Amino acid sequence: MRFATYGFRGVRRVGAEVGGRLVDLGQAFRVLFGVEPPSFLLDLKSLVEVGGRAVRLAELVVSEVLKELEGGSKLSEVLLREAVRSPDEVMFYPPIVNPGKVLCMAVNYWSHARETGTEPPEYPYLFVKLPGTLVGHRATVVIPRGAQRADYEVELAVVVGRRGKYIDRGESMDYVFGYTVFNDVTIRERQAPLPKSPRLGLRWVPGKNFDTSAPMGPYLVTKDEVPDPHNLRIGMRVSGEVRQDGTTADMVFKIPEIVEAASDGLTLEPGDIIATGTPSGVGLGTGKYLRHGDVMEAWVERVGTLVNPVVFEEYSTG
Repeated sequence: MRFATYGFRGVRRVGAEVGGRLVDLGQAFRVLFGVEPPSFLLDLKSLVEVGGRAVRLAELVVSEVLKELEGGSKLSEVLLREAVRSPDEVMFYPPIVNPGKVLCMAVNYWSHARETGTEPPEYPYLFVKLPGTLVGHRATVVIPRGAQRADYEVELAVVVGRRGKYIDRGESMDYVFGYTVFNDVTIRERQAPLPKSPRLGLRWVPGKNFDTSAPMGPYLVTKDEVPDPHNLRIGMRVSGEVRQDGTTADMVFKIPEIVEAASDGLTLEPGDIIATGTPSGVGLGTGKYLRHGDVMEAWVERVGTLVNPVVFEEYSTG
């Protein structure tokens, strides 16, 4: 299934994408069965935590909605009015609006390592993006005042489905609920080491963490929809120009190894996000950085396309 979290008429909702339309799972449940839905149909993180039982109920709701719509019943008129929406008329949130953790892989594509002249690490190298930096599909990414080299990084992100610690790589995929598209927006000069303190290393907080620096979405796709996450095309267009065009087969460390490393001493929880790295074509490698007014289109085969306009704060009149 393809889930989304979105706002409509001032209410945050959980929907399933079907045939280019969004079925509001909570409202559809009310219309179909005349009672209040379980709470996990109103919050996608809760749905992920409940797991298979919640997914099966969501599938039942969608199938009943489709049955009513195809039959043209009176109930179908209510469903179309109250529970079925075009994606164009909603405001997308990140699929998981409140993850406990957002972990990201550094230098995890061979092509990205080559373009930046960086030797890939011998062990999965993870850093943190703060959950408060997340924004959804079509949200504006605001580049902070004074930033000179604003960059983009399309990534396949894993959404954790089960609580676990010290997870063996042979069991790691059992802890994956699904996937979404992630864009690790970065300010390169703020990520670079301080000139007088180079031994302190890269500055992950100012370089990687600023308001709106983590677009994610629009959909959370269950893992059964993606038979092989290590054989997907992945890319980025900036204002129509293809900047990144790669494959997840190019990952240095695959998802089982990443989950194993991420859970080594740290408990992973349902709804946690793990972004798995980016292929070549970023501004750091090409010299083509983001400009005021650009539009980023990050895409991953079978998962979706995440679109975000770019505004440089110092040029904004808002």
